[in-house]
Amino acid sequence: MSLPTPKSLDRKLASIHRDPSGAKDFILADAKDADMAFGMGAPGQSPESHNGEARFRTLAEYREQIAQIVDQGLVDIMLMSASTNDVLNYGGGIFQDSVVTPACRANDASDVHVVRRGVYPSVPSRPFRTATIDHIQCGHLDCSPEERSRGVDLGLYSVTFNNRFEEDLRTLEAYNAFRVEAERLGFRHFLEVFDPNAPDGLDDDQIPGFVNDHIARCLAGVATAGRPVFLKIVYHGPKAMEELVAYDPHLIVGILGGGAGTTYDAFKLLAEARKYGARVALFGRKINGAECQLAFVQFLRLIADGEITAEEAVRAYHGVLERLRIRPHRSLSDDLELRTAVMSYANRSSVSVPAGVR
Repeated sequence: MSLPTPKSLDRKLASIHRDPSGAKDFILADAKDADMAFGMGAPGQSPESHNGEARFRTLAEYREQIAQIVDQGLVDIMLMSASTNDVLNYGGGIFQDSVVTPACRANDASDVHVVRRGVYPSVPSRPFRTATIDHIQCGHLDCSPEERSRGVDLGLYSVTFNNRFEEDLRTLEAYNAFRVEAERLGFRHFLEVFDPNAPDGLDDDQIPGFVNDHIARCLAGVATAGRPVFLKIVYHGPKAMEELVAYDPHLIVGILGGGAGTTYDAFKLLAEARKYGARVALFGRKINGAECQLAFVQFLRLIADGEITAEEAVRAYHGVLERLRIRPHRSLSDDLELRTAVMSYANRSSVSVPAGVR
């Protein structure tokens, strides 16, 4: 039996922990778990859509794109729903000879239930889990020890604090229960901390400190074996990022991508966060909404590795689209604009509905 292919994520995590201040490694993830949130709109708009007519990709098309990006091998993590992992990983074996680590969304609290006509994202977040760790690890209940050792061992768990005592306490209790179960089953996780979705008594400029304090406080009682391997948070700017990175150099900080926006929005966000200490970026809608996802990921990788600037990457990306005869969503000049307030550090928006979903 051949040995499993070493995963780039494990190598990079080890490198960062050996030298937190000096390591140049950067972890890049494609967040293709949107079917846990957006329903029919999760796969994104089909290229066959026309003005005034929204047609979404099918789930099969969505999964085909996942397989292509895994085969490309430039991201370190592919985040999926448990159902997609079951089809592509346990059913299709796409990670068997890949450096990419498969991961699954382990919970889907109420603030990510973004459905047409739904009001849930505006109601204080309540904990909820569709997936079981067993289904993530082996595709069925009651995994054997051998199945656990061969299956997916990484998941995303998300929390949202709103400065509301009862709701925040339930969120913490649910996270505690998950951590205990995960440690017993040999399951790693990374922790996504959303900005408040229905805050009580918080101004926009107070959100970064509120989130940072919650992260430090809720992890203070967690021993090494139960801690998240890294964080996924909204980028609140240099001051908040540097504060969190300096507090605990072994708490690896990553950013979430947010809404699609322009190409420059995505590339500049990655470059800025990396500059001020982030070591992970998880982009979902920004990748999924790109004209050519494979080319978009290639330039994210170049920026993450410090080989190209965000501005250079936008221009080069448009050059690739031209060579491939793919019509861009925007002109080059328009695509070099910041439009989604990624540099507006007090912006509390972390969940938005994709185009066409109302």
